[in-house]
Amino acid sequence: MSNGFSVAGLRRVREVLARHVDSGKIPGLVALVSRNGQTHVETLGTMRHDGGAPMRRDTIFRMASTSKPVSIAAAAVLLDECRLRLDDVVDPWLPELADRQVLTSPGADLDDTVPARRPITVRDVLTCTFGLGMDFTALGKPIMNAIFEQGLTPNLPVEVPEQDEWMRRLGELPLMYQPGEQWQYHLGSDLTGVLVSRVTGQPFEDFLRERIFEPLGMTDTGFHVPAEKIDRLPTLYAPDPATGEFLVWDEAKGGRWSTPPAFQGGGGGLVSTADDYHAYFRMLLNGGTHNGRRILSRPVVELMTTNRLTPEQNAPRTELARNNVHISFGQGQQGGWGLGMAVRTYRGDYAPVGQFGWDGGSGTSAYADPVNGLTGILLCQLGYSVPNPAHLMNDFWTTVYQSLDN
Repeated sequence: MSNGFSVAGLRRVREVLARHVDSGKIPGLVALVSRNGQTHVETLGTMRHDGGAPMRRDTIFRMASTSKPVSIAAAAVLLDECRLRLDDVVDPWLPELADRQVLTSPGADLDDTVPARRPITVRDVLTCTFGLGMDFTALGKPIMNAIFEQGLTPNLPVEVPEQDEWMRRLGELPLMYQPGEQWQYHLGSDLTGVLVSRVTGQPFEDFLRERIFEPLGMTDTGFHVPAEKIDRLPTLYAPDPATGEFLVWDEAKGGRWSTPPAFQGGGGGLVSTADDYHAYFRMLLNGGTHNGRRILSRPVVELMTTNRLTPEQNAPRTELARNNVHISFGQGQQGGWGLGMAVRTYRGDYAPVGQFGWDGGSGTSAYADPVNGLTGILLCQLGYSVPNPAHLMNDFWTTVYQSLDN
């Protein structure tokens, strides 16, 4: 197999994945690797930790934060069509974010503010530098408490409200940082979905389906799982960190993804399959085309998949990766951030500079590597309350890179 994968290498990938499943710590998984027209899929384990139906290639997974690299494509379409410009002020579409106040320091009380130096732009939203986000180094501070209490991020038991109410609540909070000052996680991805919806006058999912999912044949991707497919959705677990006991985070039937959500969250709301995500990441590797059809322009793909952050904006990502490795289990150490996804800017493990993609807190990982023409997708149903899914992903990528036959 020239320029693809070695037979021995793929056998090793399977052996290492099987070791994780056989340990009893990973109930089941679907893994896909693709290179130069060759695609290889492994399905191991079962839909529940105590047995049940076997994992299948078309098993549907909750993508969690691995939603981010896909949902951002809707904004890329609007950039291509000149319906959005990167340095447009967002006030016409997101008036709730006009005339911002900014905290005097990240830990300040919510009324201890100064006026924003400038309005928020499209670029700020798409790069997650608009001034608010999930800051894992600021947990317990007034602004983070308010974000959770207002249901602005998926946070059981507080329900995330519908889009306009979500915006109203967001607009009542001060920013943590001046617009454009610092990268912050997650909220920018959800805000992107609202922006797309308001610019197009369509529900976010409808626009994504029309412009991205259907052209790519992503028939199992969306913000919920319809009843006729619910048997393909496994139980989601968040094991007890102390005991390892499998605690159910979300059941398939009657669970959070069994009905359409009030809020279509681009930051973490998608469900999908290995083949659907493969189609999307292969399109990015192809410079925006799929089966000869152009989905996105090459320049906008390059914008999405290369680092968009200055060293100053990127400081919190660096801080998170280096000083919280015990919390992240080693994830998130790629260096840079493009639009909706991480971009490797230094060689920290087996993957080369230029690899792009992201991981999800429900046990999902999707990356593409332009240097090797490689796409890899790994999906399981285990939350990051324990290190097991992170260790699984790490071992997957380590063995995948060894399997390349150049």
